[in-house]
Amino acid sequence: MTDTGKGILAMIGAAGIWGISPVYYKLLAHIPAAEVMTHRTVWSLVFFAGLLAVQGRLIEIVRALRTPRRLGLIVLASLMVSTNWFLFIYATQIDRNTETSLGYYIYPLVAVLVGRFAFAERLGAAQWVSVVLAAGAVAVLALGLGSLPWISLTLAATFALYGVIKKLLPVGPIVSVTCEVLIAVPVALAVAVWLYRQGDIDPSYSAGDLVLLVGSGPITAFPLILFTIAARRVPMATVGLLQYLNPTLQFLCAVLLFGEVFTPYHQVAFPMIWIALAIYSVATLRQDRAARRASIAPVGVSTQVMNPASDASAKP
Repeated sequence: MTDTGKGILAMIGAAGIWGISPVYYKLLAHIPAAEVMTHRTVWSLVFFAGLLAVQGRLIEIVRALRTPRRLGLIVLASLMVSTNWFLFIYATQIDRNTETSLGYYIYPLVAVLVGRFAFAERLGAAQWVSVVLAAGAVAVLALGLGSLPWISLTLAATFALYGVIKKLLPVGPIVSVTCEVLIAVPVALAVAVWLYRQGDIDPSYSAGDLVLLVGSGPITAFPLILFTIAARRVPMATVGLLQYLNPTLQFLCAVLLFGEVFTPYHQVAFPMIWIALAIYSVATLRQDRAARRASIAPVGVSTQVMNPASDASAKP
C-alpha cells in the first residue's frame, strides 16, 4: 500500500473514532461530566507522557514550556481544548449530540472567518457564500428554537481558536498535547476535589465504569496519532474532506441511536450546512490542485493562479 493509501486509512480511522465517541461517553452518562473530564485529562496525560517516555522525548516537554511565549500559547491551547472536550462530554450526557455534530460541521467555516480576521487570509466568492449559508443555518435554528445553538457555536469557536494557536506554536502535536493536558490536570483535579467535598462525586466505580474511565485516555490519544499520520501523507484538502466523516457519524448516532429530536428547523438548517460545505470543499479541492500544478510547473512558466480558496483556514 502506498503512503497516500495508508494516510487515507489513518484519517478514516481518526474521524471514525471521533464520530462514534458519543456512544462511548454515553455509557458514562450516569457519572457527572466534570468527573469524566477529570479522568479523561489524567489518563490522557498518562498515555501521552508514557508514549514520549518510550520514545525518549520527555525532555521536549521541558523545552516546550521553557519560554514565556510558548508557555502562554500552550496555556491558551489547553483552555480551548479542555473547554471543547468538556462541552462534548456534557452535550452527550444531556442528549444534545445533534448540536455537537452541527458544531463540527460548521467548524471549517468558522475557521475560514478566523483565518480572514486573524491572518488576513483572502476569501473567494465561494468561501463567502459558504459562510453566509452557515450563518443562515444558525439563524434558522436560533429563530425556530428560540435560542442560539450555543453548544454548536462554542465547539466550533474553541476548535477554530485551538487551530490558530497550534499554527502559532512551534511544537510538535504529541508534545504540545502532552503539555496541554499537563497544565489542565491540576485544574481538573481541583474541580474534582471540590465536587467531592460538595457530595457531587461518588468515587466508588464499578469495574466497567473504571475500565471506561481509564480508556478515555487512549480513546483521546489514538485519533490524534492517526490524524498526525494522515496529515503527513495526504494533501490537506483530502484530510479536510475526510474529516466530515466525524460530524456525519455523530449526527447518525444522535438521530438513529439516541433518538434525539430532529425538528423541522433542523431539517432546514442541516441541508444548508451541507450545501455550504459542498461549496467550500469544491473550492478547497480546486485550490489544492492549482497549488500542486504550480509547484511542478517548469522554471520560467508563470504559476499565478486566480484561486478563490487560497490561504484557507487552519486545519484541525
